[in-house]
Amino acid sequence: MSAWPEPFDLAATLTCGQCFRWRENPDGSFTGTAAGRTLTVRPDDAGEAFSDPFWRGYFDLDLDYGAIRDGLSSLSPALAEAASYAPGIRILRQEPWEALCSFILSQNNNIPRIMGIVDRLCASFGDPLADGGFSFPGPERLAALSPEDLAPLRSGFRARYVIDAAQKVAGGLDLEALRTAPLSEAREALQSIHGVGPKVAECALLYGLHRLDAFPLDVWMRRAMSSLFPGCAPETFGPYAGIAQQYIFHYSRRHPELF
Repeated sequence: MSAWPEPFDLAATLTCGQCFRWRENPDGSFTGTAAGRTLTVRPDDAGEAFSDPFWRGYFDLDLDYGAIRDGLSSLSPALAEAASYAPGIRILRQEPWEALCSFILSQNNNIPRIMGIVDRLCASFGDPLADGGFSFPGPERLAALSPEDLAPLRSGFRARYVIDAAQKVAGGLDLEALRTAPLSEAREALQSIHGVGPKVAECALLYGLHRLDAFPLDVWMRRAMSSLFPGCAPETFGPYAGIAQQYIFHYSRRHPELF
């Protein structure tokens, strides 16, 4: 058995709303697909994720989250409490296009429904994989479609946003370049896509491009910031604001009585 590096909470990381292609199995393990690869891992055994460079990078196993959490916790008692509630959450290194497309589909949606739409998208337009699953369809594939072609996904108004995103990325919007662009420029580039507002742009930056200074704000986060961190801005949390956001978001979702 290969132990996960501490701190790491597999279940919290895969169910906190940052990804949509992982499923929990009856035995407590999780099976998911990323970049055309499928993996099954257990909370008590990292297995291939520990030794395979791709999966080790995907789960961000080499970043010292313990030191980051300690630094964030020193900023305020409220953040310390949120961080201690789920100290093992990590930010996955997802493929940029998949993250962007998935969070476009996430708008005004709940996690189970988002997962269903993403599953149908992959089954309809992805490539078959050896294990019987499907890859996430690339922007070139989706750019050639119409919103009507996406009707079976039951994604509603989001279909035309996905098409516009695919056309812009296939047409030259370089997502990889946004990893190192100034954050304001990266935000502006993503928001040039029809239907991508500040929240989706921040999610694409944090979860797809590993911009740990990005800070998505949805209804839960705005409530949390107002109640727990009055007068604070995302910049308050420094270069690891995105990790702070994940602690706060998960804590807030599990403690609705705070609001």
